[in-house]
Amino acid sequence: MERDVYGEALNDFHTLGELKEPLFLHSSYGDIEEMPIEVFFRDEEDFPELEHIALALCDGHVLDVGAGVGGHALHLQQKGFLVDAIEQSAIACSIMAQRGVQTILEGDFFKLENKQYDTLLLLMNGIGLAGTLEGFRSFLRHAKTLLRKNGQLLFDSSNIAYLYDEYKIEKPKHYFGEIRFQYAYKGHTGQPFAWLYIDQDELIKIAREENWVVQILFEDDNDQYLVRMEPRTPQQTEQESAP
Repeated sequence: MERDVYGEALNDFHTLGELKEPLFLHSSYGDIEEMPIEVFFRDEEDFPELEHIALALCDGHVLDVGAGVGGHALHLQQKGFLVDAIEQSAIACSIMAQRGVQTILEGDFFKLENKQYDTLLLLMNGIGLAGTLEGFRSFLRHAKTLLRKNGQLLFDSSNIAYLYDEYKIEKPKHYFGEIRFQYAYKGHTGQPFAWLYIDQDELIKIAREENWVVQILFEDDNDQYLVRMEPRTPQQTEQESAP
């Protein structure tokens, strides 16, 4: 069984209020950074503007995808929303329960079935779980099966092209926003995982090909942006194809 070093670090911070050793994140572009663990435990006062906008746009029954330790789910619960929080880390799910998240789904978003939501929410670059551009297409197709009529998808991502200049490395032959990461904590490493950062042009291109309507709602100074998407209706498709 693979070791959940990310979850172990979350649990240490949750129980001790600090980490005795840092949580590191190794990346395929050559960087090793220390992850500020407290970012996962933020509350409303510490949410950036982008997240406040996304949370204010949530509607109906919400699925918080990659919910971590439940900061966004707790915020929405307090606002009276019906929220399901889905997370793969069993340890993170346990922490969410201790923190008061009411409906927790432990598992893989791509395997979620027989559920219907009005809003799919993925913050802190949660869309990264798609892993690759092809994975993003798969994500959009699966998202359609989980959304009610007039449902919406809310997420943020970033254009990370600047990293290759900053680290003076060649862009890879595959899409430059497809990154491999690996957590390390207390001398142990977790399983490497694929993560996607998608630039706006690529996002809009794929979304149109997969029949989604895209709105870019907000951009910050760090090439991070917030997106609202909804499946294109047959009527919209007809109108766009009309002469």
